[in-house]
Amino acid sequence: MFDFKFTPESYFENEVTSVLLVKLQYPESQWGEQISIYAHSIEGKIQFEAVDFYGNEFILYPSSSFEPLSFEDLVYMLEGIQVNQDEVEGNVEFTLYGVPAAESSFYPEVEKYFDEKRESAGLT
Repeated sequence: MFDFKFTPESYFENEVTSVLLVKLQYPESQWGEQISIYAHSIEGKIQFEAVDFYGNEFILYPSSSFEPLSFEDLVYMLEGIQVNQDEVEGNVEFTLYGVPAAESSFYPEVEKYFDEKRESAGLT
């Protein structure tokens, strides 16, 4: 059973203000691209940003927080990632096809959570 209430103490140590929070890989996608989710500390608030190799615009919910996210909120964010429809170029929406494989040094259970989800969907 997953601890959905788990919350890391902090994302940032010492003078670090930006960290790689989660790496997502969509193996069923035509491109199999990686999307990286970053957390940035800006004036006491944590801003979240999704980045891929091509610079596409993604929308995250929540997009910011004053505290690190609980595991439940992180899963909600990752499962709800969307392409910014105002900035769509080509077939970027196909990048998010399937169930992602995920890894994070801040959320040790995220890899297993998405592995089990992929397995139950017959994607392993």
